[in-house]
Amino acid sequence: MAITGLPHDTDADIARVTEALAMITPRWNMRILLALSGPPLRYSELAAKVPWLQSGQLHPKLQALCDAGLLQRTEYTPRHVTYGHTERSAALLPVLPVIVTWAEEHLEKTDRPLPAIEQVEDSLTLLTRRHAAAILWVLKSREEVSSRALARIVMPSSDWTNIYPPLRQLVADGLVDTEGAGQPYRLSVAGDGLGPVFGALSAWSAGRPLTQAAQHPVWGHPMAAPAPKPWVSNQSRPAPTAPPQIRASETSRPTWQDRDLFSHATTIRPKAAHAAGGPRR
Repeated sequence: MAITGLPHDTDADIARVTEALAMITPRWNMRILLALSGPPLRYSELAAKVPWLQSGQLHPKLQALCDAGLLQRTEYTPRHVTYGHTERSAALLPVLPVIVTWAEEHLEKTDRPLPAIEQVEDSLTLLTRRHAAAILWVLKSREEVSSRALARIVMPSSDWTNIYPPLRQLVADGLVDTEGAGQPYRLSVAGDGLGPVFGALSAWSAGRPLTQAAQHPVWGHPMAAPAPKPWVSNQSRPAPTAPPQIRASETSRPTWQDRDLFSHATTIRPKAAHAAGGPRR
C-alpha cells in the first residue's frame, strides 16, 4: 500500500527506511544491541551490561527485538537461554559510524563530549519524527517545494494543511529551511548532509551491502568511488606505532568495538563551523 504520491520504488524505499528507524530508535534498543555485539549472553549477563534498565524493562525489550528479527533467542534448557545477534542486526553495526560522523558535523554542540552512542540516539530521534523521512526524501529530489505541493506528495490522502506540523518540527530541528510563510521549503546544510546516513539505512533495510549506499538514486553520489574513510571512535587515543596489517576481506568491518560507542570522546570543533549551532538534539 502506497504511503506517498511518489513512484512505487521510491515509496517502498521510504517505507523500508521508516520501518527500520521505528525498530532501532526506541529507547535503549541500540544500547542493548551494542551490549550483545560480542558472543551471545545469558539474561543475567546481559542485565549486568545494561544496569540502567530497571527490573522488568529488559525482557519486553528483548522480546520486541527478537520479534523484529534483530536478536536470536536460543534455549538450551529452560534455565539456560542466550541472546545474540542475527545476521540482520550484525549488518547494522557498520551503519552506526556513518550516523556518528553526521552527528559530529551537524548536531548542536554540547558542554561535554558525548559518547558516540548518544550521538546515534540523538540522530535517530530526529529522523524518526512523523513523515520526516518522506519529507526529506522529496526535498532532496526536488530541491525546493511549496507546502501545498509537498503535502500532495507526502500525504496525498490527508488535508494538505496537515503538512505544517511535521514541517515546522523539521525546521525547528534544523534539517529544513524556509524564508518564511508562503515561501518554499528546502533542505538545510545538515539535512542535505544526511545522504550517507539515508543511503546506508536504505541499503541495510533492503538487505543490500552497505557498499551500495553511495549509489542510492536520491541520496547517493554515483560518480563517487565507494571507499569510505575509516572512522576512529576515540580520537584522543595515541596512534599505534605500527598499524596492523588489514586483509582485503576486513576492510568493510567497523574499526570500533561496542565499548567505544559508550566511551567515545569527541575533540573540540571550531564553533564557527555552524553559526546556528546545528540541528537541535
